[in-house]
Amino acid sequence: MIPTDSQYAVLTAMLAPAFFLTATGSLLISASNRLARVVDRLRQLMKEMEQTTDPDELQWLDHRVTRQRRRSGLILRANQMLYLSLSFFVATSLMVVLEAFVPSPAGLLPTTFAILGVLGLFASSLLLSRESTIALAILNEEMDRSHTRARAGGAL
Repeated sequence: MIPTDSQYAVLTAMLAPAFFLTATGSLLISASNRLARVVDRLRQLMKEMEQTTDPDELQWLDHRVTRQRRRSGLILRANQMLYLSLSFFVATSLMVVLEAFVPSPAGLLPTTFAILGVLGLFASSLLLSRESTIALAILNEEMDRSHTRARAGGAL
């Protein structure tokens, strides 16, 4: 049995990965919601494509579908990185506990897992930032097109 002081030390050492797990989980929820919105938008665009016969409108819709697919790819890669980070943070906690119970210490393994988890968080944040930039660019394109159409409709 581990002495009480050592138990507290193990629990304290496990807190840092737990905070990272919480942050990663929050980002996963956010990214999953973003992906769901992109999927909904893609379905809507596909319906619009089926219903239009205007070649210019079809080209515009095709462009929008391509941009949404780019977004979904970025979010998917971010989700994969977040799940990987989650795994590394869980492994970090397990290594901390294992180190307390097993005579042969894990060495730098817990620290390595933690670093890999943080790098995954960093990479996924960059991917989600890029996806946000694309989402805003899409919104601006749609507003510009609507504004142009409104002005052209008013001039007739």
